Amino acid sequence: MAKTLSKPASVKAVPASTGMNGHSTNGTARKAERLPVMKTYKIFIGGKFPRTESGRYYQPKGADGKPLANVCRSSRKDMRDAVVAARGAVGGWAGRSAFNRGQILYRIGEMLEGRSAQFVHELVLHGATQKQAEAEVAAAIDLWIHYAGWCDKYQALFSSVNPTNSSHFNFSVYEPTGVVGIMAGGSNGLLELVSLIAPVIAGGNTCVVVASEKHPLPAVTFTEVLATSDMPGGVVNLMTGFRSELLKPLVAHMDINAVVVAPFDSAQGVHHDERVMLETEATCNLKRVVYRNVAPSAVEGPYAILDTQEVKTTWHPIERGQGGGGGY
Repeated sequence: MAKTLSKPASVKAVPASTGMNGHSTNGTARKAERLPVMKTYKIFIGGKFPRTESGRYYQPKGADGKPLANVCRSSRKDMRDAVVAARGAVGGWAGRSAFNRGQILYRIGEMLEGRSAQFVHELVLHGATQKQAEAEVAAAIDLWIHYAGWCDKYQALFSSVNPTNSSHFNFSVYEPTGVVGIMAGGSNGLLELVSLIAPVIAGGNTCVVVASEKHPLPAVTFTEVLATSDMPGGVVNLMTGFRSELLKPLVAHMDINAVVVAPFDSAQGVHHDERVMLETEATCNLKRVVYRNVAPSAVEGPYAILDTQEVKTTWHPIERGQGGGGGY
């Protein structure tokens, strides 16, 4: 007859709710002990997401003072790479029909709408209330669609046929200036970014953007939308990092044709020392410097598009029999 083995008296039964070390093994305790995986936000160059060449990162703080993420601290080399990508994309983007550019921007607006909850969440992490974040995301999407509609209309509004004193037609039209450097400020994370980028690319330019140092998360998420849209690589290139390190390389780069700068503090505007540096460095290749304070509301209308446009005037001789012998 088989014997039943009894449990030794020296071995105590361990409750099902605890492990052999005495610690609780239920899901709540494990979750409390778990360290979250902090996201690394990379830069966006030529339609890809490389890590910064410098290997440096910084951690912006949230409203509670805790780090939000690992954000690339971009370098001069990253800036040069971004400008090369932007220059390579100018011909293709400017050469598209204005109607097609409008289609692409509208598609991006649709995708922004689909990811609005993520943008709201990131703005809340940066200190906005839920109501403020929802209002900002809605305003940013509406503004993006606003400029999608202007892509094929501003030329009709501002171009002209000019009077002449000879047998010629004389036309003035606007064309993109080329590669535009954009320095975001600190007023907000998404609406300001859209206010700065949308009018630049609606007019056929490409751009190199330095995201807000204080609010970088929505900017990188915005480039994730661009990467999965119809936007060609290199049209928008975005870097994150410190304004003090990147503003001078941005304005001093000889292959950037214009610079749009938002103030770090919207209440004070662009600092006097920054203005002196910007306007001094811009003289090297006569690039245009545009100061734009987005706060407290967005910049709307076609005049923002004209900030990074050049006027091209064309003369065309009138053949005999046209225009009543030399007139119109």
